[in-house]
Amino acid sequence: MKIENTKAQMRKGVLEFCILSVLKDDDAYVAEILDTLKDAKLLVVEGTIYPLLTRLKNAGLLNYRWEESTSGPPRKYYGLTETGKLFLTELNTTWSELQNAVNLVTNTKKQQEK
Repeated sequence: MKIENTKAQMRKGVLEFCILSVLKDDDAYVAEILDTLKDAKLLVVEGTIYPLLTRLKNAGLLNYRWEESTSGPPRKYYGLTETGKLFLTELNTTWSELQNAVNLVTNTKKQQEK
């Protein structure tokens, strides 16, 4: 089993959560979303993010608006809908529970090895 495959699957599993979290305070366009993810060491390419944004929009979690740009074509800004905000709240709760469970299991195992 290759570690890189496992690491990639772990990242993919939390990507929707991370994208919704990026948009929790303010709307953003794709380049801003990608930069934020990249800064957090979550390397994502445009070919991955566009279908994901479309899926989140079709699920009613995101909306978008076009805004003129002074440095090129108009930009599509994505933002959370009310449903998306509620969904993100649920994901935050689930993430906290999952984090606690994983920490408990991994720390318990480490303590048993000592």
